[in-house]
Amino acid sequence: MSEKERQSGEQERDPQLPVLPVVNAETEKAQAPKAPFHPAVYIATWISLSSSVILFNKWILDTAKFHYPIVLTTWHLLFATLMTQLMARFTTTLDSRKKVPMTGRIYLRTIVPIGLMFSLSLICGNLTYLYLSVSFIQMLKATMPIAVLITSWVMGVSEPSLKTLGNVSLIVVGVVIASLGEIKFVLTGFLFQCGGIVFEAIRLVMVQRLLSGSEFKMDPLVSLYYFAPVCAVMNGCIALFIEVPRMTLADVQNVGYFVLLANATIAFLLNVSVVFLIGRTSGLVMTLSGVLKDILLVGASILIFRDPVSPLQAFGYTIALFGLVYYKLGAEQLKGYLGQGQRAWADYGVRHPALRRVIVFGLVIVTVFVLLGGISVSGVVPTAYDPTPYAKEKFGNVIGNGHMPGAA
Repeated sequence: MSEKERQSGEQERDPQLPVLPVVNAETEKAQAPKAPFHPAVYIATWISLSSSVILFNKWILDTAKFHYPIVLTTWHLLFATLMTQLMARFTTTLDSRKKVPMTGRIYLRTIVPIGLMFSLSLICGNLTYLYLSVSFIQMLKATMPIAVLITSWVMGVSEPSLKTLGNVSLIVVGVVIASLGEIKFVLTGFLFQCGGIVFEAIRLVMVQRLLSGSEFKMDPLVSLYYFAPVCAVMNGCIALFIEVPRMTLADVQNVGYFVLLANATIAFLLNVSVVFLIGRTSGLVMTLSGVLKDILLVGASILIFRDPVSPLQAFGYTIALFGLVYYKLGAEQLKGYLGQGQRAWADYGVRHPALRRVIVFGLVIVTVFVLLGGISVSGVVPTAYDPTPYAKEKFGNVIGNGHMPGAA
């Protein structure tokens, strides 16, 4: 055999040599990069930060007696402006802003009006903390989908639909019942909250109209990059005439510079967490996470600020939350998810029967304590009520002495 024939013939592979993996380029491209964390981490982070901002603001404005909500909002927006400008210059997080065809004319005609609505909603929202409890504020916020729906009809973004209006009627009924059951109802705070909801609804519809074009796709951080400066200027001008003249340096020192810095930092981190939550989860998860956050906020308000919640109010809020989930998901989709949840829960019970019983027992205990705590602080059970003498008398009658042993 010639040298040429030996070179062109098949040669046996040495079994000692490593085998290279076969890679399909198309398959590799189709695989999305895995998230560094489980979606539950993003959900828990967003719920924690969102709840912290609300409770923190309530503490500063009410408990710490810093009665300057417009100044506090301006400070948040100035901090957000500074942070987004730094991120735009020194990181790649906001590089998507370069795809937005933003000009001076577009900024004045679209961004400035949206920023005005954003400023008014923030001002009204923070003023509400001076008058209403956190729990009642969250209950009123359940009407946001209704306000957005009606605003979209008025502004011509969507066509009116009686069926859709009927779907949100349950939210209205629940919020009305919750309002009737509110113990510390203050009309001024109620009107401020209604104003904040209306301004926020207008802002959301204007943003929806702006983002309807494919060239104006912006994530929450890029939106904050454009909106924060104009909102800070607007709020600052309002604060200069309304709150700054009567504010002193002692008011700021009473709260503490570090506390104000921490407050603004948490508020900014909330916007960052929204970006990751939207990117790593679905619309269903966002809806259910929002409902869970509201429930936890009501419970935290009861425990931290001792906000009274009557049984009627709790009943109305439960109806409103169910109506909110029904409106967001729809009847058919809601039935599907409930069926999946029931099957998953039954399968979990087969695999871990003991742990399932412990979870059920724990949920029952927590629910009983929350309900009893809400009833006790609502004034339904008077604080001066002491059942001890009555119990002693009954126990004495049972044992036949007419009174407890050793009692006078």
